[in-house]
Amino acid sequence: MAVALQFISVLVRIDAIRAKYPGGWDQFLKDAEGDIGMSSWYDEHLYREGAMSPSDIAEIVEFWQEKGLTTHREESGEAVEWIDICVTEFFGPKLPCSWYADVPDTYAAYLKGTEPGRVITPTWYKNN
Repeated sequence: MAVALQFISVLVRIDAIRAKYPGGWDQFLKDAEGDIGMSSWYDEHLYREGAMSPSDIAEIVEFWQEKGLTTHREESGEAVEWIDICVTEFFGPKLPCSWYADVPDTYAAYLKGTEPGRVITPTWYKNN
């Protein structure tokens, strides 16, 4: 499967959430219950959340760092590659992301090396 993207999206590998989030994926789903389906959604590989402003995205990235995920790799003090998360806008990831793949002819992404399949959208979206 794949996840629909909107505005600025933060994609998080679910395997990283399972391994690093306190309490794992099950605890995260409980903690994020009010957001899922509205401002965030997920398939079997990727969790997507987003916002319309860069400052809100910075808060989301900081949240994942605080939960123990490796958000990016740095060289000489500069971010050069996404690791457990990937921030993407309309033209793709803001940094290289080895596991990110676009779904052709739609604004959606999936985990590279898997099949894109059906695109997961928010619960309020009319085509669900």
